[in-house]
Amino acid sequence: MQNQDSAFLLIIRDVPEAIYDALSADERRRSMNRWNAWVDEMAANGHVQLGHPLESTGRVVSGKNGQEVLDGPFAEAKELVGGFFLLRAASLNAATALAQKCPNLQYGMKVEVRPIATSCHVARSLGWEGMRDPAEA
Repeated sequence: MQNQDSAFLLIIRDVPEAIYDALSADERRRSMNRWNAWVDEMAANGHVQLGHPLESTGRVVSGKNGQEVLDGPFAEAKELVGGFFLLRAASLNAATALAQKCPNLQYGMKVEVRPIATSCHVARSLGWEGMRDPAEA
């Protein structure tokens, strides 16, 4: 049995909708069935903690005090983040092997596999293991 104590994020970078629109209804249905079988297998094996598709619209907040708010993500982006999965896996290699089974890779989809950290770069630069000052705990 695998030790599944590491968390990973699969970031789904989808292809333009036109790629799927060019498929027949039967091909799209088979594609969805393959997708659901992939997700169901990961879930049945205890890997999937959470996952959702993302809408193609939203907002991008930036600027010193968040004063810049733009509609986005931008439609011209070739690799729109289309969804995510929060996974548990024994290692980065194990999480990568799960991503390699994604059935929509054949259409040009990309799946980014990222380990979830316990702290960001700034916290690590302060010697913290988490996101809060351990002296204040």
